[in-house]
Amino acid sequence: MYFTSLPDHTAPGFDETLHFSRFKKSNIIFNAVSNNSQCDEHIGCLSFKTVFSGEEWYGINNHQVALRPGQFLVLNNDQPYACYSNKGETLKVLSLFFKEAFAASVLRNAMVTEAALLDDPFTNGEKIPEFYQSLHNLPPALQNRLSALVSTLDNPGYDDMLADEQLVLILHHLIETLKADTRQLKNVQALKPATQKEVYKRLCIAKDMLQSSYMHHLDLPAIGNGACLSVPQLVRQFKAVFHITPHQYLMQIRLQRAAEKLQNSNMPTHEIAWQCGFHNTSAFCRAFRSAYGLQPLAFRNEI
Repeated sequence: MYFTSLPDHTAPGFDETLHFSRFKKSNIIFNAVSNNSQCDEHIGCLSFKTVFSGEEWYGINNHQVALRPGQFLVLNNDQPYACYSNKGETLKVLSLFFKEAFAASVLRNAMVTEAALLDDPFTNGEKIPEFYQSLHNLPPALQNRLSALVSTLDNPGYDDMLADEQLVLILHHLIETLKADTRQLKNVQALKPATQKEVYKRLCIAKDMLQSSYMHHLDLPAIGNGACLSVPQLVRQFKAVFHITPHQYLMQIRLQRAAEKLQNSNMPTHEIAWQCGFHNTSAFCRAFRSAYGLQPLAFRNEI
């Protein structure tokens, strides 16, 4: 099923039971533009989220995650979550919801040998693997696959077969993301696999806090509290897994956002500095030059 608008859950007579029952029957795609998106907490199916403009906020397990262009988020089957966008801001969203049997079949196909598939080609996987519900940057290959899907959707007449083919290939990309996360979590300094996995999940929460709230004042105790990690454990494990300290990561995000604003707006330097979490313009200019080799205005003029 394909929708070009997001449902208004607050509309009089909106039938939530009917709406959510559709997600168990078929794959569903939302390729939509909205100026006021909101959905209260509910239990979802395996889904893929990205935005092409604006930002969409997700409430997951008592923490808030901001999804912005160039990023994606995978939510697990039976995961409670809420989402909303800022009122008045234009949000262009692509959300893919995978029917459980469809996802299980594709993911089994991606994770077992060809010999096993030949011996038993029609059995679905027993369960969908658990994804790490963390922000990821869109790799070029996945970006191209999404572009192909959107191109298919933009053609007159929705074709289930064409759309499902693209969804199969997108799920294969998500498996590669899961494999990369699994390799990365092995850098967690812990002996037991269960402990490694739990620490990695908490580090992802810390990383998403830095990604989502880079414009605000953040300190180690607040990040540690949000991720349920002590400050020493946070710093040590973050550095071991992501090869960068939390503060270095925060500065990296702030400078990336500043560079985007310099490229895409005529906003004054001091305003960009303030919006990106720098309360001292001189410090911002020094940090920017250290990272990009140019002062902010010179960077803008080079574009």
